[in-house]
Amino acid sequence: MAWNLKSDRPIYAQLIEQIELMIVSGVYPAGSKLPSVRDMAGEASVNPNTMQRALAQLESDGLLYSQRTSGRFVTEDVERIMQTKNSLAQGLIKEFIENMGNLGYDRQQTISLLERTSEEEK
Repeated sequence: MAWNLKSDRPIYAQLIEQIELMIVSGVYPAGSKLPSVRDMAGEASVNPNTMQRALAQLESDGLLYSQRTSGRFVTEDVERIMQTKNSLAQGLIKEFIENMGNLGYDRQQTISLLERTSEEEK
């Protein structure tokens, strides 16, 4: 999965979001070992301290845990992973609804457009 970082927000916050996405999408499944901080920082083209900060926050949030000599691992708590997945989805939905409102769509028009588009995709 490619790292997609923009300059409009703090890099560590974007790293957190993207690592969360990798976890909930199964790139890093429950219980899996993460690459080293240096490897992940190199892959994302960021300073290792910035990556360390993001990983420490994810650890604090309960999505990751450390084993002293073995590295960092994704939690095995599937319920915690699902909470994160739902939270990310709700954020996307809120942003979508706001954007549709900015385009002049009301709630019912937005729902109708979603249904039509979904049918066309089938």
